Amino acid sequence: MKTDPSLISRSYLLALRKHLNNSQAPNLISARRLGVRAVKLGMETLDLARIHEGALISLVSSQDSARDRDMMIRRAGVFFAEAITPIEETHRGARETNVQLKAMIEALTLRTNELAASNEDLKAEIEHRKSIEDSLRISELTSSQLLDKSRQMQQELRHLSRRLLSIQEEERKRISRELHDVIAQTLTGINVRLTSLKSKSTSGAQDLHRKIAITQKLVEKSVEIVHRFARDLRPAVLDDLGLIPALHSHLKGFMKDTGVRVTLEAFAGVEKLDGSKRTVLYRVAQEALINIARHAGASTASVTIHPDKGIVRMEVKDDGCGFKPDGIEDVQVGNRLGLLGMRERVEMVGGSFCVLSSPGNGTTVRVEIPVASSPARKGSSKRAKPPSLECP
Repeated sequence: MKTDPSLISRSYLLALRKHLNNSQAPNLISARRLGVRAVKLGMETLDLARIHEGALISLVSSQDSARDRDMMIRRAGVFFAEAITPIEETHRGARETNVQLKAMIEALTLRTNELAASNEDLKAEIEHRKSIEDSLRISELTSSQLLDKSRQMQQELRHLSRRLLSIQEEERKRISRELHDVIAQTLTGINVRLTSLKSKSTSGAQDLHRKIAITQKLVEKSVEIVHRFARDLRPAVLDDLGLIPALHSHLKGFMKDTGVRVTLEAFAGVEKLDGSKRTVLYRVAQEALINIARHAGASTASVTIHPDKGIVRMEVKDDGCGFKPDGIEDVQVGNRLGLLGMRERVEMVGGSFCVLSSPGNGTTVRVEIPVASSPARKGSSKRAKPPSLECP
């Protein structure tokens, strides 16, 4: 961009005059500044040379001696050389940039040729992959159909499993009632008749009295066995009095039979749950205690039931040998089926079930059941395999 040289002509004249008049301290800094200013104004070396020539002519007098004129011209040349330095540096930088730009253009041209060759290879690869994708798409469709069928079968299996548990519970309830209301009452009637017969026997009929007494003891033992059998199938106290009394009764018998000391801590509000949820809590506690007696080698255990933000949480803990939850596939079949059965019962009422354990640190069976009524979890029936029983 061309600029009017007169914009810096006066400044250049003044600076050059000061430089020539001061031979002891040359004013080259002002020359450099003038050069920078010329660069900003878009001036070239020739433009600054014309300004220098005009300023020098006006400063050199015809009256000066030839020696003085030569001296002034040489000193003015030094000033001019300093003034054009910024312009020359700009030109040098531009030349270096052009060289670099040319090298980059050559490299880019080479790279473009390489990319063109790569594009051809890529087109061939894309065609090959398209054919593979078509094959995979057909295979994926077949796999998806098989997976859907598998999920459907698993859902049906889980539905049948839950239905089986419900039917089993109802059957236990019916058998328990029959044992309690029919068989036990019949045996009690026999015992009453034997007692009456014994009271009517004479003192001379000692042998008859002894036989009746023996028979009476057998009947009493039978009644006790029938009552215990009925309690195991379906404790009447669970329906008549509630969950907490039923657990107290079961724990009393459990401690007597196994020697394992068990404590129970529960809040009264648990009795407000519907019958199916209270039955689930009772059955899980019952099955967990059976596992403790059979596998844990524990001396103490605890059953706690507490409320927590819309749910009822029950935990059955023991101080036994424990196990690795991630190795639950390797435990005994009966024990694993027991854990899976507990989980199925809990999920039937919309709850969650997990096991927390480690070798040497005992085991905790945790159940969480919503207080409000909620359907069983549907999502669990769509899993390709049963979820882990390990607590998160």
